[in-house]
Amino acid sequence: MRARRLRASLKGWGGVAMMAVVCALVAVFALCVPLSGPGIGDGRAVTQASQATVEKAEEDCEAPEKQTLSPSSADGDTIQAIKDREGEKRKLIVGVDQNSYRWGYRNPNSGKTAELEGFDIDLVHRIAEDILGDPDAVQFKAIPTDQRIPAIQDGRVDMVVRTMTINCARIADVAFSAPYFKTGQQVLAPKSSPVKGYDDTLADRRICTAAGSTAYSTLEADQKDGKLPATTDISTTVPNQLDCLVRLQLGEVDAVVTDGALAASQAAQDPTVQLKGDAFTAEYYGVAMKKDADDLVRRVNQILVDYRKDTANGWQASYDKWLSATLGKDAKKSEPPAPQYLRST
Repeated sequence: MRARRLRASLKGWGGVAMMAVVCALVAVFALCVPLSGPGIGDGRAVTQASQATVEKAEEDCEAPEKQTLSPSSADGDTIQAIKDREGEKRKLIVGVDQNSYRWGYRNPNSGKTAELEGFDIDLVHRIAEDILGDPDAVQFKAIPTDQRIPAIQDGRVDMVVRTMTINCARIADVAFSAPYFKTGQQVLAPKSSPVKGYDDTLADRRICTAAGSTAYSTLEADQKDGKLPATTDISTTVPNQLDCLVRLQLGEVDAVVTDGALAASQAAQDPTVQLKGDAFTAEYYGVAMKKDADDLVRRVNQILVDYRKDTANGWQASYDKWLSATLGKDAKKSEPPAPQYLRST
């Protein structure tokens, strides 16, 4: 069995148990992507005309998870440029998380390098193997939640594989693959908390979300529409999802709202917290790439088709290894439906 040892350019820390230390070090290890850059969160002024265009695009958007290109194994300019990298630079450059337990995290038991492991990391290896012939031909770059889109737009990474939800706002900025995972927003709170779910029990409570996440945009929209109590404080946002768990542990917030798949992993890290209520949205994770990287999008979609068919070493095997312990042995609720594409040719 091929050993998949990641020689990440980042130097890792210990393990998921030291979560407070992890979050303190996130700023240090965010050397791969600076906290500024064009796109979301860069503070640049947006003209009224461009804002109106974005809002109109969102209004016209339906089923964003279907707004992707049909699969193809052909090489185009984007893929050829990746293959033309010389020597040690001949690697796929991928933006990932390094502190989401079972998705993309540093395993303290994997040796001195504290290798990156998880469900998303397995998918990255599969993509690198298909494109470059070597599952370890990857340069990993750890990026905060709110820097995923700028990292793609600036060309710092070829793609982002980081529990990234496909939505209407984002498809205006980046191209997505077909979905590779289904989830939904859920509430995470202490077991002793009176919070029961995404309902009136959140009144007068402080909620933490990751900046630039679909969780925050959902809370903001629901509060505006009266679906979330007006007294719920949603002002606490952090660069990374795990930071919210630490805020919860410190008593600085009363609940966390994030993807149910991530929340389940966080609950596995801390037995004093639990998921409250059912998921209140349906969302899909996709691989994000540049808008004009059509050949790469098509190639990733072909890889996903093959990955899901591969029962021995594909999607199901990765789910069983990483996620069944937190999400249950039945993977059907997490497996996205058969993909539909924007056009067939």
